[in-house]
Amino acid sequence: MDFYIKRTNSKNVDFVELVKKLDAFLTIRNGESDDFFSQFNGLQHLDHVIVLYKKEMPIGCGAFKKYSTTTVEIKRMYIHVQYQGKNLGKMVLLALEEWAKELGNTRCILETGTMLPEAMRFYEKNKYKRIPNYDQYVGIAESICFEKNFV
Repeated sequence: MDFYIKRTNSKNVDFVELVKKLDAFLTIRNGESDDFFSQFNGLQHLDHVIVLYKKEMPIGCGAFKKYSTTTVEIKRMYIHVQYQGKNLGKMVLLALEEWAKELGNTRCILETGTMLPEAMRFYEKNKYKRIPNYDQYVGIAESICFEKNFV
């Protein structure tokens, strides 16, 4: 197989470059709401990062950060536009979930936006269920939050 996954952290140069592409994409899609969402998407505290490679080229990423003793929050999911629609996002998400489980977590949560209907469908297809908005997303109409329990 031409694809492989690397576990790393937010200091990984390939991850940083992919996140720049993600941020450029989100700036367009989020429109006026981008400043609000951007403040929660820093790379600090991301010690669990997955980078997806095709041969030696980084084409996708995702990360999680600790949310509580048994829960992680999925962050910074991105697949290069040229490779979208090929189930590669699922590969990244499953790798993140597996890593989270290895560390003793039993639940993942995440936030996405109404301006990203393809992301909403992706998470639902991967067995994530909608939950009430949490923390900074409470009362934000453009935010949609999800969870997946492992047990």
